[in-house]
Order: sequence, then C-alpha cells, then structure tokens
Amino acid sequence: MGNTAGNSANQAIELLIQKGVPESYIIFLNLISAPEGIHCVSKRFPAVKIVTSEIDVALNDEYRVIPGLGEFGDRYFGTDD
Repeated sequence: MGNTAGNSANQAIELLIQKGVPESYIIFLNLISAPEGIHCVSKRFPAVKIVTSEIDVALNDEYRVIPGLGEFGDRYFGTDD
C-alpha cells in the first residue's frame, strides 16, 4: 500500500516526542498538504501546529496529492522522466 498521507510526519513527530520534545512545541511545516494527511496528523497529535502553503483536494489511488503542483520534487531536482 505504500506510505499513506501523514505517516511520515507522524513517525517524525513520534521520534521528537520520544526524544523529549513536548508535543505542543512541535510545528509541522510543509509545502503541500492533502486533507487526509492533515486529519491523520492532527488526530494523532492534536497539540502539533500544522503550517502549509496549500491544501489540495485529495489523494489519488497512488497517495499523490491532486491536483497538486505535479511532481514538484522531480521538477525541482530535474529527476523527472
């Protein structure tokens, strides 16, 4: 199934908490979000602040944000096919 929305963020936040960072001190900053990811993170860590520049419509079957900016990372780093 792959990495669903929010799981990478949840793992990173969990590690910070395990290392002693209070949940209320954590700010999750990202470029593009899907509603599913925001809900996943905020449900598990309600005290974490989420800052994003864009909330897109949803995720597709491959867990990619739609409509999104396309494959932003591939375009930015020149790794697209």
